[in-house]
Amino acid sequence: MKDHSTRLALIRLLADGQFHSGEKLGLALGMSRAGVAKQIKIIQQWGLDLYRVQGKGYGLAAPIELLDNQRIAELVHCQQLELIPVIDSTNQHLLNQIGQLPSGAVCLAEYQQAGRGRRGRQWQSPFGSNLYLSTYWRLEAGVAAAMGLSLVVGVAIAETLQQVGASDVRVKWPNDIYYRDQKLAGILVEMTGKAGDAAHLVIGMGLNIAMPTVATDMIDQAWTNLSAACSPLPSRNVLAATLISRIHQTLDEYEEIGLRGFVERWNKIDNFFNRPVKLLIGDRVVEGIARGINEQGALLLETDHGITAYVGGEISLRGC
Repeated sequence: MKDHSTRLALIRLLADGQFHSGEKLGLALGMSRAGVAKQIKIIQQWGLDLYRVQGKGYGLAAPIELLDNQRIAELVHCQQLELIPVIDSTNQHLLNQIGQLPSGAVCLAEYQQAGRGRRGRQWQSPFGSNLYLSTYWRLEAGVAAAMGLSLVVGVAIAETLQQVGASDVRVKWPNDIYYRDQKLAGILVEMTGKAGDAAHLVIGMGLNIAMPTVATDMIDQAWTNLSAACSPLPSRNVLAATLISRIHQTLDEYEEIGLRGFVERWNKIDNFFNRPVKLLIGDRVVEGIARGINEQGALLLETDHGITAYVGGEISLRGC
């Protein structure tokens, strides 16, 4: 793994949002001003909203609260909690260790170089702006029992965000968190396992907290930040611990009662419930009224032909 210690030390110096001269930064890091400028260019590529003002030095557009592994560990019981500031993908990191991890193991990052969403899409992951975490879960009931797991995790995340002040947060089938028809967070569940054996699940979440617009050029849908939905913003460290705890608690509940225990909770906070929607199924478009989900996690769509359940595959849901 590449050594990023100098860049991380530089970010810690800049995290207060104040201006810092290149000379003072160089003295603190043991390098020349030219060396500092080189490192600045690299961390700008990580998505930090960082600029230079003549006579003042370098500064972030706003202070950032860096994640603190020790503080999070004090707030949540977790057998294994890793904070890797710069990583390719938190999901992939855990997938690479399946068979060696305790159920409930968590990986957090400040910046993902190869974050991904559903269908292999890239997930924009600028440094220190959002929350990127993954957890490993061993589901003893097997692969078939994992149907609808992203819905259950979505309920856990949305309910948690509502409790910290984002009261208008909703879920969008099958794996997104929305605020006022804009994407706030995404969930990616990846699974391995053989028939008749336990399912090994890695559940990833990316939550926009204060993502700078400079990092959003490649986003092709309406998006928003938690900062727009919740004021004041909760501490990133406290929020990370709260979400980890709630996700683990919800997964325990899911193992006991299955998806049917979450249908009512989902429908209560479904962003498109009783609203006109379009389902994109390959080249086909189906329009109707969304009527929530059933006990198999299928989307219920009412058309002139009645109510039909849709599940899995290459299906996308859009509001009309």
